[in-house]
Amino acid sequence: MQVKCYTMSCMKSLSLAKPLVLVTIGLPGAGKSFFARQFSETFSAPVISYDRMRHVLSSVVDQARDTQNLLGELAAYQLDELFKTKKSFMLDGAGATRTQRAELRKLARAAGYDVLLIWVQTDNSTSKYRSMKRSARRTDDRYNSSLSADEYDQFAKRFTSPQKNEAYVVISGKHTYAAQARIVLKKLVAPREAQPIVGHGGRKPADDASPPRRGILVR
Repeated sequence: MQVKCYTMSCMKSLSLAKPLVLVTIGLPGAGKSFFARQFSETFSAPVISYDRMRHVLSSVVDQARDTQNLLGELAAYQLDELFKTKKSFMLDGAGATRTQRAELRKLARAAGYDVLLIWVQTDNSTSKYRSMKRSARRTDDRYNSSLSADEYDQFAKRFTSPQKNEAYVVISGKHTYAAQARIVLKKLVAPREAQPIVGHGGRKPADDASPPRRGILVR
């Protein structure tokens, strides 16, 4: 993979040899939206925010199931449109489970994209506190409502960490954005231009079947 410039000070956009879908994953309250928003602004990379779509839909849709169905349809439409650009972009709030990430990889590969997971790691107690004490006055909480302890535990239980056959990079949800971005950029400019992106285990993922044409429902 080749990147035209290796530092934040000179990179204006993510100019990669092969376009990427960068997906922030982690526990609720880990700091996914904090990183996604700033990385998107730094490199002019579009971001699909599931939290923002859910926030808008919840104000006009009564039933939770209807909200989830519409969210999946809207996300699928945005993915299809962004795939046409052949430019890298971000997904924030997607891919909590292996199944969801596998479906996303199928869609991405069919469109000529790779997928890189950005795993935002924050200890459980801090993540839980943040998710239960959200404030609309904070930029990255604007589209998130506070969770109850039980709701947090349910979402945390559903989350599955990346496997060795998944391409991912780990950042701390307690570090500054500058420190987080340096780690991600280091992953992007690693000397593996002639190789596909793979996970920490170094194994090439097996080819997936034809992509499903349905919405990806996530939290």
